[in-house]
Amino acid sequence: MLIAGVIAFCVLLLVLAFLAPRLSRHFQRAGDKPLQAGQRAGGLAPGKVGQLLQKPFGKSRKAVSKSGAKGREGRAKAPF
Repeated sequence: MLIAGVIAFCVLLLVLAFLAPRLSRHFQRAGDKPLQAGQRAGGLAPGKVGQLLQKPFGKSRKAVSKSGAKGREGRAKAPF
């Protein structure tokens, strides 16, 4: 369920970043906050378990950031 939510948010952010680049930064930060909290909470577990619990949230944060960046980059390269 988390994976589907992250994918849907990335697609939404990609479209929003292409249509309204300045507005998309606020949505990107809003999507990053819960993932950051989950990553932080996973990191509180001891040892290797903490690293394993952090990883999905870190990868999701990276995907959200890339999605927004690619949408804004596509808008910058568009001829209009």
